[in-house]
Amino acid sequence: MYFEPKTNSNPYDHAYMIRNQENYQVVGELLEGIKREASTIDLYTRLAKVAPNQKQKNEIFHAMQANQGHLTQFTNLYITLTGSKPVYQIEKVPFYTYQEGLQKAYEAEAVGYHEYLRSYQLTQDPYMQKVFLWALSGEQENASRFRLLNEENAFRITDYGPEPFVININDATKENNTFRTAVWTGRNLQVTLMRINVGEDIGLEIHPNLDQFLRVEQGEGLVQMGDSKDRLNFQEKVYDDYALVIPAGKWHNLTNTGNQPLKLYSIYSPPQHPHGTIHETKAIAMAAEEEHNH
Repeated sequence: MYFEPKTNSNPYDHAYMIRNQENYQVVGELLEGIKREASTIDLYTRLAKVAPNQKQKNEIFHAMQANQGHLTQFTNLYITLTGSKPVYQIEKVPFYTYQEGLQKAYEAEAVGYHEYLRSYQLTQDPYMQKVFLWALSGEQENASRFRLLNEENAFRITDYGPEPFVININDATKENNTFRTAVWTGRNLQVTLMRINVGEDIGLEIHPNLDQFLRVEQGEGLVQMGDSKDRLNFQEKVYDDYALVIPAGKWHNLTNTGNQPLKLYSIYSPPQHPHGTIHETKAIAMAAEEEHNH
């Protein structure tokens, strides 16, 4: 997608700009900055559409306004130096979850900060230095904004089923601080994240009509299975990167035997819990199970 931006009239005297080799270097930096700002605005426009609430939409819009200001000033300066409008291609930055979009927004601002610092150091012209310093300040402020949004949303994973979905399951599992959170529930399958505190267990249970797959991403534990709750004759220790499969109709339990939270993800086929399930603690999970069974 190619773009020629609308520009405001430049309030600065054209004669103020010194046309020399230094300015030719700066022209290249300006064009890169223009492409960067336009691509970032495109990213923020799409990100705001999936923000979970108005407060976060407003934060993204504030960031976008700052980028729009940089884009306009870079464009005006580019036209002053070259006598022509910049023509460039917007980079469509992909993201598959809101959290991933926030992270990419933060990374874009962090990269922009370092690039504008380098651009500032390329020129001795006071006006051009002022332009890049203003952009530096804006990138720093926006990076801080998206870092805070990232932290605010880090553990607010929602159930994305049954839509197509991609996730770094290792990172999501390690970041999860709830006993159980469903991240994807479909018609035939469900994925949940789990955290078992030191000394705790999932709880002895049986799923008569579904198979279950679990994978440990952090910690160590003891898995037990058997045909009756009083005869758990299958026992194995599990550690990071271990997977365990629980056939339908088997009593089973998993106990944290380590000195840190045991973090894993579980796949049920078919789903076991209601869409959007979040159990902050084991006690809440047990109460919910009792109510559901009742």
